[in-house]
Amino acid sequence: QVLLVESGGGSVQAGGSLTLACTASGFIFSNYGLGWFRQAPGKEREFVAAITWGRGDVVYTDSVKGRFTISRDNAMNTVLLQMNSLKPEDTARYYCARSQGPSATKAAETYAYWGQGTQVTVSS
Repeated sequence: QVLLVESGGGSVQAGGSLTLACTASGFIFSNYGLGWFRQAPGKEREFVAAITWGRGDVVYTDSVKGRFTISRDNAMNTVLLQMNSLKPEDTARYYCARSQGPSATKAAETYAYWGQGTQVTVSS
């Protein structure tokens, strides 16, 4: 059974930092790409960042480039999202997802499994 469990969300002031973690089980973690998505109330789910298997090539949505960093620890079956210089518009529920294969794209339909999410709230 594939499980993805997010943690690390919370409430911070603008300019602050949070690190989200997603711990996975039920599959060979190092073989798959992983991604982070977010959804704010009343908005569509949007791509945030993704990392491929192996050497871990990364891709980000433009709005978080230079502020967020995605990384993976294959020994711990964990993918992290370091978020710095947070803005109120980053407020959303953040979801971890496992790709259908080793790649990691911006398209939600290429991800086969999703976690329950963790809430991030940034106040001005």
